Amino acid sequence: MKHSFLDQYSDRDSLIHRLDPRTKLIAVFLFILAVSLTSQVLWPVFSLYFVLIAVLVTLSTVPVFYIFKRSLVIIPFVLLITIFIPFFKEGEPIATFHIWTWQVSASYFGLQLFITILVKAWLSILSLIVLTSTTTISDLLHGMEQLRLPRVMVMIFSFMYRYIFVLTDEVMRMRQARDSRNVGGSRLRHVKTVGAMAGTLFIRSYERGERVYAAMLSRGYDGHTRTLRRRDFRLADLIFSICIVLVLAAACLFNYLH
Repeated sequence: MKHSFLDQYSDRDSLIHRLDPRTKLIAVFLFILAVSLTSQVLWPVFSLYFVLIAVLVTLSTVPVFYIFKRSLVIIPFVLLITIFIPFFKEGEPIATFHIWTWQVSASYFGLQLFITILVKAWLSILSLIVLTSTTTISDLLHGMEQLRLPRVMVMIFSFMYRYIFVLTDEVMRMRQARDSRNVGGSRLRHVKTVGAMAGTLFIRSYERGERVYAAMLSRGYDGHTRTLRRRDFRLADLIFSICIVLVLAAACLFNYLH
């Protein structure tokens, strides 16, 4: 199974790729924080955020279509959570729907809040995609460790990335085995089969985790993330950090004044 879909463009050479992972992690954190704190009526500020992301994508030389396509993955989850907000928020009604004996109205404030949440989620996921597309997973984990993030959290991220592909392969093999033995039957029977597959996958994952952990301990694993490439904080990182802070500070100031 091909398992480079997260950082398949991380081996390119660009200004963003050469930055220290700590610089990019902090910049993404500040960007998401600024986006989250922006009021829902300040569309010029959201436009500024989008321009900033567009500039970073251009400097990173990562294909725009690749980033755009991956960013659409978050949309269904946001819609699932926020689709009913326009109908539950009070305010000036903009549309009324009759469902059997019920009359449901969508408010202007609720629709505005719905669009705002959607835009914030999309901008946040765009920044994360730029981060993972320009930095290898090992460098990201090493940067998290240098920033003194909890070691347990870094270890969980590391194992999750390394073994999610192993589990995916396991699911594909189990599915192929199920399909080769499938001779029809009721829908209830298929549900029972999927439940049995989920239980088997859990047991296999737990046993594999125990074996992997014992093997790592026997080879001297001490919980630290190591990478062959060394990243240092350079002048480019300082200039990039100043530019990001100035843009986000201007956006926050505009948000505060309005």
